[in-house]
Amino acid sequence: MTTTAAPSQSDHQHPSLRDTLSHQPKAVWVTAFAAVIAFMGIGLVDPILESIAKGLDATPSQTTLLFSSYLGVQVVAMLFIGWFTSMFGAKRTVIAGLLLIVIASGACALAGSIGELVAWRAVWGLGNALFIATALAVIVSAATGGQQGAILLYEAALGVGLAVGPLLGAILGDISWRGPFAGTATLMAIGAVLCATMLKPDAAEAKRKRAVEGTVSPLAPLRALRQRGLFLTGLGSAFYTAAFFTVLAWSPFVLHKSPYFVGAVFVGWGLLVAVSGVWLAPKVAATLGERRGAITAVLAYGVLLLIAAIGHESVGIVVAVVVLSGIPSGVLNTLFTGTAMSIADAPRPVASAGYNFLRWLGGALAATLVAHIANWLGSPAAPFYVGALCCVIAGVVLTQVRDKAAESPTVPEGADLVGEEF
Repeated sequence: MTTTAAPSQSDHQHPSLRDTLSHQPKAVWVTAFAAVIAFMGIGLVDPILESIAKGLDATPSQTTLLFSSYLGVQVVAMLFIGWFTSMFGAKRTVIAGLLLIVIASGACALAGSIGELVAWRAVWGLGNALFIATALAVIVSAATGGQQGAILLYEAALGVGLAVGPLLGAILGDISWRGPFAGTATLMAIGAVLCATMLKPDAAEAKRKRAVEGTVSPLAPLRALRQRGLFLTGLGSAFYTAAFFTVLAWSPFVLHKSPYFVGAVFVGWGLLVAVSGVWLAPKVAATLGERRGAITAVLAYGVLLLIAAIGHESVGIVVAVVVLSGIPSGVLNTLFTGTAMSIADAPRPVASAGYNFLRWLGGALAATLVAHIANWLGSPAAPFYVGALCCVIAGVVLTQVRDKAAESPTVPEGADLVGEEF
């Protein structure tokens, strides 16, 4: 591992949002813009789930496969991203991912059956894996303000994408459920062109390094998970992400409202995710430390899901829970990412791939099982109860993480953590 002089205390602290947004190069803004569109794809289908079900004569369990196929392929693909990036470079990986999303989202707009739609969402998941697993490293390597500033930018893009996705889904979905997919294809094509023209070419030094060290094995992310702290952080994140997608995939079927109504609810949720991720999360980390802050936030998330389960027949209660859940979600997204990247011994792309493999595996399983859980247990409240239990398990798992970086409000930054291989 490359060694560097210890950074100053000021370099360790979570920077303010104002400092993070100041004087960033164009490459950072271009990648962040593309990240916003990529993350829009997660919440895009929320307002139109029932419209898709009616338009394609599909059941809720079939419709939620739009999440699970997308996430399932993304989970497996995460293991190969390090190899792909070491072979072709970060810029080519990002562009390849964006182009796959353009093709898949355009094909979704033309799908004639739920099977076709699910299949193209799987291709979309592959493109998303290529992009999101590399975008963070690209932003970190290009951004001013160090690792934590880059994570704030990345999480801001996540939050904005999650907020805008349901809004786009509601506006275009009111015309036709096909509209949001066509709109995403158009926006992502713009992002691909911007990344192709504005990101710097893959460095010659990276090619020389690859010639000396060889390519990254697809098994490297799994080997990275042998490190106890990274494994436990990823496992805790998997249970949290399962609860996260319980809210995302099941709430529209509980609400039974129009695309505009559901879209408005998830816009409010996404805005709170964004604000909490970039503003509240650093304050929580500074006060409690990243690990204790994450435990507190995930238990708060579980309480909200328990309230939703008890009051699932009240539209007002479910709406309040969905919107307010954006607060702990924003905090958790930032703190989990910061903790995983801080305690990992492996290079950033390898550690990120291993961590994201576990994280999104939880989401894929939840999205697949959520409707079945409601059927098996005979209650629309059942998925919320299971989601609350997942939050408790996540909190217990996090108590077993033993690492100074996870206990501290500061995060060490070194050359291996800032995507130097790119």
